[in-house]
Amino acid sequence: MPKLKDLHKIEWPREKLLHYGAEKLTKSELLAILLRTGSKGMNVIDFAKNILRKFPNFSLADADVGRLQDTFGVGTAKACEIVACFELGRRMLKGKKTNLILTPKDVWDNLKDIRNNKKEHFVVFYLDTRQQEIKREIISVGILNASLIHPREVFEPAIRHNAAQILVAHNHPSGDPTPSGDDIAVTKRLCEAGKILGIEVIDHVVVSENSFVSLKCESLL
Repeated sequence: MPKLKDLHKIEWPREKLLHYGAEKLTKSELLAILLRTGSKGMNVIDFAKNILRKFPNFSLADADVGRLQDTFGVGTAKACEIVACFELGRRMLKGKKTNLILTPKDVWDNLKDIRNNKKEHFVVFYLDTRQQEIKREIISVGILNASLIHPREVFEPAIRHNAAQILVAHNHPSGDPTPSGDDIAVTKRLCEAGKILGIEVIDHVVVSENSFVSLKCESLL
């Protein structure tokens, strides 16, 4: 396994942050900066990846010191630093008026007004590079299918609002948030259009009154 010093210096997480900004780093690179050093037989980036594999889908943010110490190579000091970092972030963001969309549950919480509606509402969250909501718009009301959701209607506001990425969502009046074939087709079509425009579709979340399903988490994106 290569050591960090064997990588080109611009690939080191700290140097990459200095040159390109924090938003250009992967989650493992950001965590590597916090960890500073790797574990036995593992450089710091691979060590960070190992931790993130154990705590997928944002669960690292809710981990306590004890659970982190159960991960090989994470000592008390590193565990405390990780927990303190996330707690500081939570406290700093409490006073922000801008809505952060970080997890599928954030989407579900944000869609209280439509998730038990009798008609399907297709919603787009336009986000900046830090996944802060710039604007939320209802694009379509009615049965969702690939012919009704045109990429132009979705991405025109993204360009107008200078959004870096978008997240789409809609409700299932049936109460079952399992994605349909049309849901998957719409998502793939939008992802392809986003690639051309350079605006990433980061997820499609299907919500109902009591639950939700993320196409990204289900590997359907």
